[in-house]
Amino acid sequence: MKVCIVAEGCYPYVVGGVSGWINSMIQSFPNVEFILLTIVADRSFRGKFVYGLPENLTQVYEIYLDDFEWVEGKKTERFQRNMHLTKKEYAGLMDIVLNRKTDWGVIFDLFHKNRLSVDRLLMGPDFFQIVRECYNRKYPNIVFSDFLWTMRSIYLPLFRIMKMEVPKADFYHCVATGYAGVLGSMAKHFHGSSLLISEHGIYTREREEELIKAEWVKGIYKNIWIEQFKKMSLLAYEKADIVTCLYDRAKALQIELGCPEEKIRVTPNGIKADTFEGIPGKSEEEEAYINAGAVLRVTPIKDVKTMIQAFAFAKKSVPKLKLWIMGPTDEDETYAQECFDLVKALGVEDVEFTGRVNVKDYLGKMDFTLLTSISEGQPLTILESYAAHKPVIATDVGNCRELIYGNDDGFGSAGILTHIMNIEEIAQAMITMTEDQEERERMGEAGYKRVNAFYRIEQMKDVYREIYKELSDKQKLTWTEEPFVLRR
Repeated sequence: MKVCIVAEGCYPYVVGGVSGWINSMIQSFPNVEFILLTIVADRSFRGKFVYGLPENLTQVYEIYLDDFEWVEGKKTERFQRNMHLTKKEYAGLMDIVLNRKTDWGVIFDLFHKNRLSVDRLLMGPDFFQIVRECYNRKYPNIVFSDFLWTMRSIYLPLFRIMKMEVPKADFYHCVATGYAGVLGSMAKHFHGSSLLISEHGIYTREREEELIKAEWVKGIYKNIWIEQFKKMSLLAYEKADIVTCLYDRAKALQIELGCPEEKIRVTPNGIKADTFEGIPGKSEEEEAYINAGAVLRVTPIKDVKTMIQAFAFAKKSVPKLKLWIMGPTDEDETYAQECFDLVKALGVEDVEFTGRVNVKDYLGKMDFTLLTSISEGQPLTILESYAAHKPVIATDVGNCRELIYGNDDGFGSAGILTHIMNIEEIAQAMITMTEDQEERERMGEAGYKRVNAFYRIEQMKDVYREIYKELSDKQKLTWTEEPFVLRR
């Protein structure tokens, strides 16, 4: 059986989070052959994998959102010869642009016409007239030229995605909606395969949060971009056979965004909890500090600046507090440098940026861990902290509330929940965690019990085994537990 994982902006280029989950999934099913269709920004990412690929991952196909059209090895002449649509194709594109119910099969077929040029389509008279109709109906009070070029920039990556020749597989497992969901839906159209969508964060909401904060897009154009991501996610929900999410609140959001409730299954994350047993603890010298650890990518969505400022306030009350920021700093080098500069500007000591590390080498030395994200799903870093008997301070995003307080499981709180970007509240949580060792240790044990009761990888594997078997039965495939062997 061959499963195509479709990922966007994560595996195998960045560590942790969704990337770690994908790697774990592939390794959890050594009997299945996986191929990977992965979406990245541009060709600068080509082949820059930070994971050693599992043996049963046999092929990787890369697709670049910011790319040129190539014909017979040469870049096409842009804007040459206008392209004309049939009535059916014209109506289909009009439906997409006006956010109406769309016959996506017509659109997929359009983009697989021989030698179709995305550039000529976007610059041609048909797309111009469609945009003009949308403008007249909905946005007549803004500058048309700005609107036209915005629409071209919005549809360029979508159209390029739909030109992709999707490799054939027995079924497709998209680890997001968005562009990944479009590819999965297109694969189902052309290959008649089953489609599984797994959302870790709710893609539409995450893009909406980013756009609201973005400086590069203003006013009504924020709403237009948000609508674009909504329609892509709705397509994925409509075409999927099964949609998974990590917790009940995420399920409610999926339903609100148009996913049929009967398709949704709540499938919590799982980790190899036992691998955190016996990890190294503090040395005698390190016992002089109370260590707060943050396992994350140094990026804006993790809000590392708020963490640093909160630590600076807390350290004034607890001088022996030390902050360890463990994770890569090269994903957004500008933001990372701003964080380094902030530490210097505040004159705060005992902040360590370790870069990319094996978390097991450090987690045992921590007294508690921190997560100040402005958006999350069900963070694996919290589950790993619990497996190491460490309590957590986290912002109230994603499933963090349930991870910390439980769902009437009787284990009690496993940390402290704060509001996002609240420096004073996060600082006070650090002080509280530092000053009460007995309560800190009790919370760590509560987290340890919770992760072992509900978030072990064996449980996640059992759930996905049943889903994979269900989809393989639907495709009349034979499920086997025998390890996959690559025949070269």
